[in-house]
Amino acid sequence: MSSSLDSLAEIRGRMDEVKRFLSAALSIADAHTVEFYTHDVWRQFMAVTPEEVLSAVAAHHCRRGAPTPNANETSNSLFGFCKNTKRLVDIHQLLEAAKAHSIPGLGASMSRDELLRSLGLENTRAALESCEFMNSKKSHEVQAMSEVVACLARRCGVKQIIDVGSGKGYLCSFLSLKYDLQVYGIDSSSTNTHGAQERNRKLKKFSRAYQNQRMAGKNPNHLVEEEPAALASKTKEESTSNVDTEETAPTPTSPAAGDSKTEPGDSDPDDPFLGALPTDAFETPSPPRVPPGELSAEERERRKRENLERKARNRPDGADPSLFRPLTSYVTAGTELRELIDELQAAVMVGLHTCGDLAPSTLRMFVVKPELAAVCSVGCCYHLISEEFDPAAQERCSGVCGFPMSQHLRDQAWFCGRNARMSACLALERVSVGQGIQMESLFCRAVLHVILRDHYSSFKSERRVGNVYSKAKSFVDYVRRALRRLELDESKLSDSDIQRYHDLYRLRMSEMRAFNMLKVTLAPCIEGLILLDRLCYLKEQEDVAFSALVQLFDPLLSPRCYAVVGLKPPSEEPIQGSSTYTDKYL
Repeated sequence: MSSSLDSLAEIRGRMDEVKRFLSAALSIADAHTVEFYTHDVWRQFMAVTPEEVLSAVAAHHCRRGAPTPNANETSNSLFGFCKNTKRLVDIHQLLEAAKAHSIPGLGASMSRDELLRSLGLENTRAALESCEFMNSKKSHEVQAMSEVVACLARRCGVKQIIDVGSGKGYLCSFLSLKYDLQVYGIDSSSTNTHGAQERNRKLKKFSRAYQNQRMAGKNPNHLVEEEPAALASKTKEESTSNVDTEETAPTPTSPAAGDSKTEPGDSDPDDPFLGALPTDAFETPSPPRVPPGELSAEERERRKRENLERKARNRPDGADPSLFRPLTSYVTAGTELRELIDELQAAVMVGLHTCGDLAPSTLRMFVVKPELAAVCSVGCCYHLISEEFDPAAQERCSGVCGFPMSQHLRDQAWFCGRNARMSACLALERVSVGQGIQMESLFCRAVLHVILRDHYSSFKSERRVGNVYSKAKSFVDYVRRALRRLELDESKLSDSDIQRYHDLYRLRMSEMRAFNMLKVTLAPCIEGLILLDRLCYLKEQEDVAFSALVQLFDPLLSPRCYAVVGLKPPSEEPIQGSSTYTDKYL
């Protein structure tokens, strides 16, 4: 088995290339939009006009294919930046360098089909083409990832899946229903696991129809595809108040940014997909867990005994175990899985858009836990990652940080900075097809910052005012709402004073638009370094037999489209209560 980047040396070489590029370009991504006018960011970093940038970016995004040959360095410039002033002097050179230092430009990933071929498994996508119970984005993600996870499980000969940061449980449900896998969905939000409990209650309404269909000899996996309309209709008729909620992680400043755990449109109050699942696909979630280190031996024994008694009550003799079991627990790299899962066997660990540090924690767990045979991790919310070497971090990382993971970057004390990681959440592919950044709110926030500087001797807001814009009817109304939120004297300014600021800086709005397009262009390079660092971490481990970056999703539907996949060699000793997985990795 091989990946597009076979050796650790190749991975490190690609990372060094990206680091050299970002050493010149990172200052753009690290500039805070709020301070765009107060720090005169355009003149600080740009020696070209906004019109030149916007025209070049538009033309560049229309072109497809590999980067065109272009010198990265001249006698006076590096990647388009003047070596002396550090200002951008050649926009075309920067754009070509950015494309060349993204994951596709580096040739640093493989496709899903290439991964399956490397695993020696057939492509089963044809059987999963239709799923009408989730929006197109969620359906695309769940189907694509479940196919890969099921293949990993089959490759390793295991039947258990541990989904970390499982959220509303869509991936868990699909894996258990389509592939007959026993899935443990672990989420830190009790709202999510309580939501799963409520969905379990709704499922009971359809148990008779499911059992009748099962007795008639039909494949229960066809239930979702054969009677969706009837079941969805029945859900709406019989349940009018069962609205599931999901905790959302903080999102990047730009509305177009990122692919956080929940996006508008991800929720379906009637949940017909889950409503169509068989009753035994769920188990009542366990109560919230205290971190294992805080439990006494007596308390652990008592909980284990109660857990066994509860299972004995809920599972009559001869009944199949529940395929999906939601659990509430805060997970770190040090979490003891046996404290959460009593029936733990060899398993595949997965995470679909795990926020911030949870994605690197998932990889660290895979490395140190002998019971984990494989991992498939798709991260998101890069702005929430803790950085070990960032000198500007407001809160120092007290434990193991999320970046960097690899010894290669740790030896160099490399850091990106929060603003750059925020930029990494931007979606280049979406912007390239016209789904641009919503500039008006960013512009208003930057002009508000000027007003705070000029009239209130304040450069930074002590309280967040980001959500004020959505409630405002005009710029004047926005500023007044923000001043009240900040508990500042709004009588200092008349409405005409406020409007003058708006009109003055509106003439310079093209600067902000052009600058943010450059941030979008650099986003794949910053994301690429973060993901290559995770891949390099796995390559550095002696006990990992195979690792690769895999593009699982269409980036137009799901911008955070890359998974870090890893497999261990066959276990020499079986995990307690399981059989040894015996497949040999090529």
